[in-house]
Amino acid sequence: MKHGTNYISTARCEFAVWAPFLSKVAVKIISPGEKLVPMEKDKEGYWRTTIEGVTSATKYFYRLNNEKDRPDPASQYQPQGVHGASQVVDHSAFVWSDVNWQGIPLNEMIMYELHVGTFTPDGTFHAIIPRLDELRDTGINTLELMPVSQFPGERNWGYDGVYPYAVQNSYGGPEGLKHLVNECHRKEIAVILDVVYNHLGPEGNYLRDFGPYFTNTCHTPWGEAINFDSAYSREVRNYFIDNAIHWFSHYHVDALRIDAIHAIFDIGEKHFLSELSERVEAFSQKMGRKYDLIAESDLNDSRVVISRESGGYGIDGVWCDDFHHSLHTLLTGENRGYYLDFGKVSHMAKSTKEGFVYSGEYSEFRKKSHGNSSKDIPAKQMVVFSQNHDQIGNRMLGERLSALVSFEALKLAAGTVLLSPYIPLLFMGEEYGEDAPFLYFTNHSDPDLVEAVRQGRKREFAEFEWLGEPPDPQSTETFLKSKIHWKKRKQGHYKVLLDFYKHLMRLRKTIPALSNLDKRNLFVEAIEGQRMLFVIRWKDSSQIMIVINFNYTDVTCIPPLSGEVWNKAIDSSEQIWSGPGSVLASELVPGTEITMRGRSIALYIRKSHVSVL
Repeated sequence: MKHGTNYISTARCEFAVWAPFLSKVAVKIISPGEKLVPMEKDKEGYWRTTIEGVTSATKYFYRLNNEKDRPDPASQYQPQGVHGASQVVDHSAFVWSDVNWQGIPLNEMIMYELHVGTFTPDGTFHAIIPRLDELRDTGINTLELMPVSQFPGERNWGYDGVYPYAVQNSYGGPEGLKHLVNECHRKEIAVILDVVYNHLGPEGNYLRDFGPYFTNTCHTPWGEAINFDSAYSREVRNYFIDNAIHWFSHYHVDALRIDAIHAIFDIGEKHFLSELSERVEAFSQKMGRKYDLIAESDLNDSRVVISRESGGYGIDGVWCDDFHHSLHTLLTGENRGYYLDFGKVSHMAKSTKEGFVYSGEYSEFRKKSHGNSSKDIPAKQMVVFSQNHDQIGNRMLGERLSALVSFEALKLAAGTVLLSPYIPLLFMGEEYGEDAPFLYFTNHSDPDLVEAVRQGRKREFAEFEWLGEPPDPQSTETFLKSKIHWKKRKQGHYKVLLDFYKHLMRLRKTIPALSNLDKRNLFVEAIEGQRMLFVIRWKDSSQIMIVINFNYTDVTCIPPLSGEVWNKAIDSSEQIWSGPGSVLASELVPGTEITMRGRSIALYIRKSHVSVL
């Protein structure tokens, strides 16, 4: 890697920074001791030097043209925050115990997205560790951390990070993250890290002082776009590609979730994402194990996961927002903003069968045709959810699904996601029906920026026509309200829902027809008038049927069954799950009429294969 510091051996460290237009660059050591060490520039615009007497406690700035001191753009630690000095990190000092860890294949992951600052009272990496056993016992085998790169202040979602290589100081810094990942792997839990390659935050962003990292040719919602395709873009691309390798190499994370790739603009001959996947694949081959890339995109573009040989980017997985929107609108009845395009059972059926609902059809919300077909995207490459940080936190009051729908609907949502043919993702606390909101919060130091963020949030909410004033993002209270209440999972209906999630995950892992993520072995039928959905999945001799009633009232119908007797494996309306009581037969034969409780989901298994339980 070309960027940042490389601690070679005891008391010896290499420094490198890209600044092609500067005439002088020096390393300014400020602690321990003080000295200024000139750097030499190579033909690619990198300034380098090797300094003796450096320790892992050494703090430094770069002095630019003898005029100003700036932190390292590839700083690996900012102990005093975004405006303070950078600190050298000796990665060889940490002793890993995961030498035999080979990761978890994407198709076997059950993901759990969490925000470090609000997941525990302490809001640190170390505070997460005592909760790993309970998560694992629930059935979770993968943690997905919202961004941990250094951001301004002590509280933030992480998408305002300005040091992509540095680990947030208030979370526990580099050492804390390594301990968390190491403990996760010891307990056979994979770790996904959310990274942001489409923009940097506004406060503490000094990249412009070093080089042409940004371009005016296009803009993102956050300002100038990253320079991925204009003059001098090669080294900008390397900066972010090296960053991906940095997380895999130094922190042993198993996968990266790349935020909002629709805001990564690149019209060059090889798209940045294609080059990134190529480099990560080479790194995986070198290390003898698979490291994954997962993209978030609102473009519904199958190119993201199509192989590079076939003209795609070769990313390993992609979030499927259409699945969420289809489910959310059926459960809540909301129809404003982007929810305008959803609300029919046929939307849920198409998303269950293919992934993208909009694959070229006209979008009323966008006022144009949207997306392309995801039929050929393997199910094991699509991530689905009923909740995530965006879909909750970008509501004005940050309401979780538990604040919007009934307990019966929460169980229905859980089953729809966990019994789907895709990779499921849960948002922290979802598994027990956490009812604390997840709000947007910041800790900026610039009053003008604070006010700009407040006004920007109000504009974002306008299309949904929500009434009232949004909570103040800068307020400490807004942050504290967003912390989850872990102890609730052992109480009352919270525990019932948690047990329901546990049972669903157990079924998913033990029944071949559920654990096999394959669109080809899949039949989906919607009855729009009755708001019913039938899903039949199979793998070899294992076959299951999922029955979902999105109606508020009981519905009588005949399932599309054939073959033998089918046995009921789970029914969300049963009293054991605090439901109104099931009226479904424990056994079904083809042609039998059934009555399904309103807002419920049930799973049947062909009788000859009940033994898989």
